[in-house]
Amino acid sequence: MSADSLSRVFAALADPTRRDMVARLADGDATVNQLAEPYRMSLQAVYKHLRVLEEAGLVTRPPGPQPRAVHLETEVFDRMNEWIERYRGRAERRFSRLDAVLETMRADEEREEEGRR
Repeated sequence: MSADSLSRVFAALADPTRRDMVARLADGDATVNQLAEPYRMSLQAVYKHLRVLEEAGLVTRPPGPQPRAVHLETEVFDRMNEWIERYRGRAERRFSRLDAVLETMRADEEREEEGRR
């Protein structure tokens, strides 16, 4: 996933309404009207949110007459997870090195403490 497309995905998910739509679509496809039901906004505003999700590649709607089901594209989350895991691995290796240094420091302090007794 390119940095630009990844930025679009994270930007799209930054909005709580869009995150809620994604969460609801994780349970299955839905029409725009079904997605719009719980929100106190116009249908036009719902379409704007969906356009952002579509441009980020998170959802698709097949061409054709209304009503069309909105579908969650789960492979986008797989690519996001790969990106996140790469950085999680780096962070875990740094924390492991820090743990080793702290353990060495604790052991040194314990030896010094015993030497004073």
